[in-house]
Amino acid sequence: VGGGHKATVWEPPRLWREVSREVAKDYPDVELEFMYVDNAAMQIIQKPSAFDVLVTENMFGDILSDAASVLPGSLGLMPSASLGDTVHMYEPSGGSAPDIAGKGVANPIAQILSGAMMLRYSFQMETEAAAIEAAVETVLKSGKLTGDLMEADKKDAAAKTAEVGDAVCAALSGP
Repeated sequence: VGGGHKATVWEPPRLWREVSREVAKDYPDVELEFMYVDNAAMQIIQKPSAFDVLVTENMFGDILSDAASVLPGSLGLMPSASLGDTVHMYEPSGGSAPDIAGKGVANPIAQILSGAMMLRYSFQMETEAAAIEAAVETVLKSGKLTGDLMEADKKDAAAKTAEVGDAVCAALSGP
C-alpha cells in the first residue's frame, strides 16, 4: 500500500501518516510505503504497475486520479469508490461534468464501471459486476467511442453518450 502525502509542508498529512502506521500494525502482511504526493504523481505515470493500492486524503486522491487518467486515455474511463466503514460512495473520477451536461458528449463508461464497483463492494454481486465490466470491454473493443477517446481528426464519428450506454446494455443482453 502506497500512501501519498505532503507532510513536509502541511500539518494534516502528519496526522494521516501516524494513523496509517497505527492501522498498518493490524495488517502485518501488507507493506506500507509513504511517498510525497508529487513523487507519487510521477511514479504512477511512469510505473503504474508498481501500485496495487494507493491511499491518500481526498484532495491528493483527486489530483492523483486525474494524473492517472492519462494511462487509459481519459477520465471518462476511470470509476471511483470512496469506501468507508459502513457507507460507500461511487462516482466517475471526472465528477458530474456540468460543462457538458445535456450535450450527449460525456463518456458514460466511468459511471457504468462505478456501478459495477457498487455491485461488487456494497452488494457482493461479483458475477453481475464482472458481466458489466465484460460488456464495457466489448463495447470499447468494438470501436463505439465517445469523442474523448478519439483522435482529433476522427471526433466527427464519435458516438453519443446514450449510444455508448445502449451498446453496453446490448452487450449485457448478449447476441
